[in-house]
Formats: sequence, C-alpha cells, structure tokens
Amino acid sequence: MQSSFVSATILLLLVTDPLGNIPIFVAALRSVPPHRKAFVILRECLIAFALLLFFMFFGNRFMDALGLSDVSLQIGGGVILFLIALKMVFPVPEGVFGTSPGGEPFIVPLAIPAIAGPSALATVLLLVSRDPERLFEWIGALAVALATSAVVLVFSERLQRRLGERAVTAFERLMGLVLIAIAVEMILKGVRAFIVQLPG
Repeated sequence: MQSSFVSATILLLLVTDPLGNIPIFVAALRSVPPHRKAFVILRECLIAFALLLFFMFFGNRFMDALGLSDVSLQIGGGVILFLIALKMVFPVPEGVFGTSPGGEPFIVPLAIPAIAGPSALATVLLLVSRDPERLFEWIGALAVALATSAVVLVFSERLQRRLGERAVTAFERLMGLVLIAIAVEMILKGVRAFIVQLPG
C-alpha cells in the first residue's frame, strides 16, 4: 500500500518523536539562558530539516554508490525503528539517544540524533525510493512534521510542567508501541520483497 501525505507526516512525526524528545531537550538546554532557548531549538530543527532534505534528494545516489538495494534499506530501516521503539517502550537511564554534553548544544545531540536520527534518515530514504515521483509531497510531509516538532519543543518546558513527567512518559511509550508495529510491517514487507526477488 502506498503512503499518503497524511500517513507519511504521521510516520515522520513518530520517528522524530517530539514528545519523547521533551526530556532530552529540557535537560540539554538547562544551562542555556532562557532568552536563547527558543532560538537554539528552532536552529536545531532547521539543521535536522536540512539534513533530512539532503537525504531526500541525494540519499538514493548514496545508496547506489554503496550498492544498496531498496529491500536492504527497508529491512535495515525497520530494524533501526524497532530498536529505537524498544527503548521508547522500555526506557534506559541515559535516554533513547544517550547522554547529552553540557553547555549550549550545537547539532549534536539535538538536531542529530534526537530529531534526525537513523530512523528518520531511513524513513525519508524509504519514502523517496518507494515513490520518487512524489518527492515534493514527501518534502511537504517532512516540513509539517518538523514544524510540529519545533512548536512542541519550543513549549517543551511548559508541556512537561503542565502534563507531568508521567504523562510525557506514557505518550512516549504509546508512540513506541505504534512505532514497533510500523517497524515490524516494514521488515515483513522487505522480507516478502526479497523472497519475490529470489531466482526460481
């Protein structure tokens, strides 16, 4: 089944995981002056958007240069999604993406890998490789997903205070369960496509 704009946007929201990133952003920005926090968040979201956009345009050429097939991308992307989703459902003390360095963060760990992590990179590559003629539709879905993430993360401290850590954790685990189902479906589709390609 082909992805629609809405389903692609939802998938990109799940893999960028703005609600799950709230504790990471709050912790990473704790030492940043209040008047700089919104700027840093928007800057990191733009960097993540630029990286994902770059992969949309040039990711397939990169795959071709390495001799990678769409099937390997689908199975590999599914495995990465599955592993990250497991950490969302069963959190570890250092968080989904590991510990964050002190000071004002730049690119790492917020833009990469918190927003534009391996699962997001694999997802945009998969969307484009499946339906390259709908590239501008996928760009629109990515823009909506990243804009939504930016809004959520700009208000991350307020949301965490308003919802409470338990509610944020519950949302993250729910997203993790949905993402596990998506990851398993990606792996199954990749395996089916591989079996079809086998000779005889």
